[in-house]
Amino acid sequence: MDQDTVLALFDRRLRLEARPDSDSSRIERAGAVIRQVGAPHDWNGVLWSDLDEAGADAVIAAQVGHFASLGLDFEWKTYTHDRPADLGERLLAAGFTPEDEEAVMVADVHELPTDAALPEGVRLRPVTDEAGLDLLIQAAEEAFGVPKLQLRRRLLDQLEQGSETVSMVVAMAGERPVCSARMEFVPGTEFAGLWGGGTVPEWRGRGIYRALVAHRARQAAELGYRYLQVDASDQSRPILQRLGFARLTSTTPYLWSAASA
Repeated sequence: MDQDTVLALFDRRLRLEARPDSDSSRIERAGAVIRQVGAPHDWNGVLWSDLDEAGADAVIAAQVGHFASLGLDFEWKTYTHDRPADLGERLLAAGFTPEDEEAVMVADVHELPTDAALPEGVRLRPVTDEAGLDLLIQAAEEAFGVPKLQLRRRLLDQLEQGSETVSMVVAMAGERPVCSARMEFVPGTEFAGLWGGGTVPEWRGRGIYRALVAHRARQAAELGYRYLQVDASDQSRPILQRLGFARLTSTTPYLWSAASA
């Protein structure tokens, strides 16, 4: 895989040519910025920017003003190759709060294992209804240690709309959800994204996360997608590297709260 070529494709297909990820969202292009705007429970934020040092602060202020006028919290999703080089520092100065940096990992689905054994007594349950979604959210909240109320609302919307752009699965140990994950398809592109993969603490190290990656890689290949993309934490990055994922760049979300306006 030519990483420079894939990074350029990633920027073009998933950022410059971004499509709304829900029926209640829209993509807006405002000069050198591409943003998604939707309901309060949707993901709202800046997907792409191409700024220069002279005008960056004014553009940042304009985005803050836009989302503040709508009463929406939003995220400015930065990448290490974005311009200007001090974009993160400028966002901090404008009142944004950074989250942890993550590695943008990509793999060709045809180079990934598509079969991995689950521990004895663990099975995969596709999420197709609200009961399954509650199990997914329970596992995610235990895995990451934070409430997932907005995520539940977004995913419930997708279920109710019969969305074909998301696939969700829960690993069940008996009646207990112990790992959950989803895959977001981007129709018309080569990419599918792996999101939310998390295992509850006492079940880690048994291969469940790897099995869910293999499960989703097989699905993506069957549907004709070429690349799987993951925003990987320090915990999942080594696992993904061993499976064949390569690091393209890094991303840091910067959050702005309407309550601070």
